[in-house]
Amino acid sequence: MSDTEKKIADTKGQYLQAVSQGQRLTDAEWRNCRIVLTTERVALLGDNKRQISLTDIDRIADRFDVNQQSAGVSDYIALYIGEDVVLVSASDHETFEIDFYRASLDGAIVLVQHPALKGGVVQSAEWTKGRLKVTDEALKLAMADGQAVIIERADIGDLAVEEKQVSGEERTVIQVEHSEDDISVETHLAGEEFHATVLQTMLEDSAEQNRADLDLSSTEKRVIMALHSGVSPFDIPNFVGIDVEKTEEIFDRLIELDVISVLRERTEVNLTTKGRRVAGERMGEQ
Repeated sequence: MSDTEKKIADTKGQYLQAVSQGQRLTDAEWRNCRIVLTTERVALLGDNKRQISLTDIDRIADRFDVNQQSAGVSDYIALYIGEDVVLVSASDHETFEIDFYRASLDGAIVLVQHPALKGGVVQSAEWTKGRLKVTDEALKLAMADGQAVIIERADIGDLAVEEKQVSGEERTVIQVEHSEDDISVETHLAGEEFHATVLQTMLEDSAEQNRADLDLSSTEKRVIMALHSGVSPFDIPNFVGIDVEKTEEIFDRLIELDVISVLRERTEVNLTTKGRRVAGERMGEQ
């Protein structure tokens, strides 16, 4: 390893060569190995030793089921290297994924438009360079203009990918919806092909997980849309057409799912003996 290269992960796992020199290997099998991930490469150490430089990876994906062997494993990363595709599955794959994202993206410079939309309204933000940092919970951006943008992975909503002209070049633009100060915003990201594909995979995984965590009824979705459009929580029963008790049940469930948060609670009270005495005294004075 070079003086600047740092080890990020060292774990057990397996790999499968799905494509070699453009040829799909339908008879490929998983091979057990030790996986060493650094800031510069992925090393697969087994009967045969293979090292893959991160700079040689064209793009990644979370599925490439070339045969039943690959389809039978639920979690792996597909690495596209020239005319080859190698599938890598770690024993603790969720942790390895985050480590891989960190190795690929930490310190990378991308173009950022933030906020591109705020509260659904198009903003006039210019494209600005931003330096990436990946944590277990978020994607952080240190902007050239001094801003610090944090995209919490558990907060990602919609995600879209388009090819657009950015700074005079055709680039992959990732449009990610999240929240900032309890307001829905959309941040646009554009970078080199490898960084863009890693960002897209990471953010799509988060968006899909967030959607999978929610199993909402049509009424619950109507309540969410009403709140999003500015309807007061106290007006929800009349606006949606449900009674107060049902509204409270839906609010409680949405709070449990972390879809809404409590700003303040009204406290239900009864007068104590002392309170009734004070009231009686006041009535006697009138």
